[in-house]
Amino acid sequence: MNVLKSRDYFAEMYVAGVMTDKGWNVYFPHRDQGFDFIATLPTEKGTIVRPVQVKGKYPTEGKTDKARYGYVGKLTAFHPDMVLALPLFAGLAAPAPRYIAWMPFEEIRAMTKDRWRCEPARFVGGEPRPRDGFVHFFDDAGLARLSAETGIDILA
Repeated sequence: MNVLKSRDYFAEMYVAGVMTDKGWNVYFPHRDQGFDFIATLPTEKGTIVRPVQVKGKYPTEGKTDKARYGYVGKLTAFHPDMVLALPLFAGLAAPAPRYIAWMPFEEIRAMTKDRWRCEPARFVGGEPRPRDGFVHFFDDAGLARLSAETGIDILA
């Protein structure tokens, strides 16, 4: 397994671990197609269901400052209740991401027929940082937003 593929798997497990620490249940598919996993959160009103795609960002040495930073590329599946989780690492060997952006479906923009972009961060001085206007999507605050918004009630 190449290093980047290994780090992508690490990013998926890291995001899943953060979610389970906050009370979410995580279910992984048998095949690596579509969503990386499905997360559920039991609430007083029912169960929130979130399909999750994880796209880790690992800047290479010498990366220049960027006003917009995040994911640009193909996405394999879509759903109105999905979350695009963007763990933003300071480098390929970083032991943990500096931030995780928890981006709802509405924040993912089409570029072409099969390419999408979601750039809630900027890259300054060798590391990622939340962009103004997107801070509420990051880390605990961003994950809490997913808990507060209504998902699909599978128990009704």
